[in-house]
Amino acid sequence: MNRIGFYPGMVAFQTILKKEVLRFLRIWPQTLLPPAITMSLYFIIFGKFIGSQIQQIQGYSYIQYIVPGLVMMAIITNAYGNTASSFFLSKFNKSIEEMLVSPMSNLIILLGFAIGGTLRGLLVGIIVMFIAFFFTHIPILHPMIIIVIAFCASTFFSLAGLINAIYAKRFDDISFVPTFVLTPLTYLGGVFYSINQLSPTWHFISLFNPILAIVDTFRYGLLGISDLNIAIGLGLVALMLVFTFLWAWWLLCRGVGIKI
Repeated sequence: MNRIGFYPGMVAFQTILKKEVLRFLRIWPQTLLPPAITMSLYFIIFGKFIGSQIQQIQGYSYIQYIVPGLVMMAIITNAYGNTASSFFLSKFNKSIEEMLVSPMSNLIILLGFAIGGTLRGLLVGIIVMFIAFFFTHIPILHPMIIIVIAFCASTFFSLAGLINAIYAKRFDDISFVPTFVLTPLTYLGGVFYSINQLSPTWHFISLFNPILAIVDTFRYGLLGISDLNIAIGLGLVALMLVFTFLWAWWLLCRGVGIKI
């Protein structure tokens, strides 16, 4: 019986995941190309033009220092945006109601949407990383840390986008959090600077920014330098991942925000 129930569940999961992946691959000029162009401009303007006037940070040129942050910024925004828009469109089209009344479990629905967003975030991150190699040399010192933090961060923000979409009642609601919460936290998360360069007050405030720990851990994986304890960064993102997963699962099970 378990094997019979497991197989339809896997078919349902593969169907949702395939739909999510084909969704952003089919319109790649809108989903994959814009972040590649945007990050290229960051590398040119901040890395080459402005970065040439800035002294080295912890033994690396400025453009080398900002590469990990820009890659992670691309992962975060795309993983979040993919799931937020996709799930909200499913609500808007009423197709999510059909999924919830079908025999597939809420866990399958959750995993299908979340991993779809995770894959888009990771794919964009790989593209941005590939572009970075055209501008500077980037050592990859701790590949396992890179893989773990990139996957966990992408999944976490994919789940966060899903939660945003669950609560959203109109299209404007899915852009509020990225614009007024996610973007400020990302820019203040050590992407373009080391928090050791800040005043004691701002240094202390920055420690409460979870994106700082994610960016800093990813930078350690690439460059081998960090401002924070790496164990804290990995532990924090793992804790946030578990919390958002359980929160999103609970919302789906309760049917919160499904009807617009």
